[in-house]
Amino acid sequence: MNHSKPLRPFLILWSGQALSLVGSAVVQFALIWWLTQETGSATILATASLVGFLPQVLLGPFAGVLVDRWSRRWTMFLADSGIALATLLLAYLFWTESIQIWHVFALMFVRALGGAFHFPAMQASTSLMVPHEHLTRIQGFNQMLEGGLGIIAAPLGALLLAILPMQGILGVDVATALFAIIPLLFIAVPQPEKSAEEMATGKKTPYWTQMREGLAYVWAWPGILFLMLLAMLINFVLTPVMSLQPLLIADHFGGGAWEFGAMQSTFGIGIIIGGIVLGAWGGFKRRIYTSLVGLLGLGVGIALFGLAPANLFWLALVGAFFAGSMIAIVNGPVRAILLVAIAPEMQGRVMSLIGSLATAMTPVGLMLAGPLADQFGVRPWFIVAGAATVLVGIIGFFIPALLKVEDGRSRPPTSPTASAEEAMPSEVINA
Repeated sequence: MNHSKPLRPFLILWSGQALSLVGSAVVQFALIWWLTQETGSATILATASLVGFLPQVLLGPFAGVLVDRWSRRWTMFLADSGIALATLLLAYLFWTESIQIWHVFALMFVRALGGAFHFPAMQASTSLMVPHEHLTRIQGFNQMLEGGLGIIAAPLGALLLAILPMQGILGVDVATALFAIIPLLFIAVPQPEKSAEEMATGKKTPYWTQMREGLAYVWAWPGILFLMLLAMLINFVLTPVMSLQPLLIADHFGGGAWEFGAMQSTFGIGIIIGGIVLGAWGGFKRRIYTSLVGLLGLGVGIALFGLAPANLFWLALVGAFFAGSMIAIVNGPVRAILLVAIAPEMQGRVMSLIGSLATAMTPVGLMLAGPLADQFGVRPWFIVAGAATVLVGIIGFFIPALLKVEDGRSRPPTSPTASAEEAMPSEVINA
């Protein structure tokens, strides 16, 4: 067990990652607004989001198995370093004024590819570096970071766009990335214990055997399968909402980078407030009920985006705040259901597989949303997405397997090393 492990090394690592995420969020804001100003095309914005999702959807399950096989420390190091180098190359293209739209798409793809390795490695390392009694507190930190990024990154991005060229903003991202990369050279990241078979034979389990184990692990958990199905439906309609938001600000409300920043910041404030409410309230006894109620509120908030008249931008901000607060209510309990339910040596492949399947319909939504929004405007998608989210939340209350998802599952025969305690959900994950 990891109860006796000190928390300080993880906090150092987490703090460096947090600073790096600030730089990444600023660059993401700046690049999306640059694409909006350069093209004014919903299809271009949807494509930008699409190339950012494809690596997770297509490569996530394969990357997760490799994360479980490789050193998680060096996986994170190489992923972060690769992203930094690609960002540096894009900065050079902006500096030489040879930048093209596809260059920005390529960087977004590389960043997503690095994330497909980095995030499962970080998630799978958390339960081994953090004493179990502190896992909920770390989840609170993650929720605050997620909301804080929305508050800080948007106005900071707008400010930097006003005073720096794009290559300067990209340079800021490279500088902050060093705070994530350098600690990995000095902090040990533990690996999970080897299986009984590996200890007996001295050989690693074959790659495809581990892949099949991950698939079997998920397939034998009906509640997770239904959870992923609902997530697929939600991501299908909501991911385009995020990618089309700049056009809604520019075309419908007649706003600029500052209005876009205000929307992002309000959304982030909502996430933090929602996290505080969830922490004080604790949610329903069955966590999944809390998430489903959050989905109902999230749908209402998203619908307000599209329903707000052009002269009532403040109403859209109300929708952003409410949707952000509900995001915390939806995600927090789901993350709390999963972390200790998944054995440490399975977390890389299982979490990547869950993430890939949950976002599998996202590319389809993005491919449909761009052309439809160019043809009919962006507002209808927001209204339909909000209504669909409410409907999915209602349907969830009528699926018994989903309502029992947190009752726990036993470990499959292919992985004999887990204890009953490891198989029961108790704390939290950042999924």
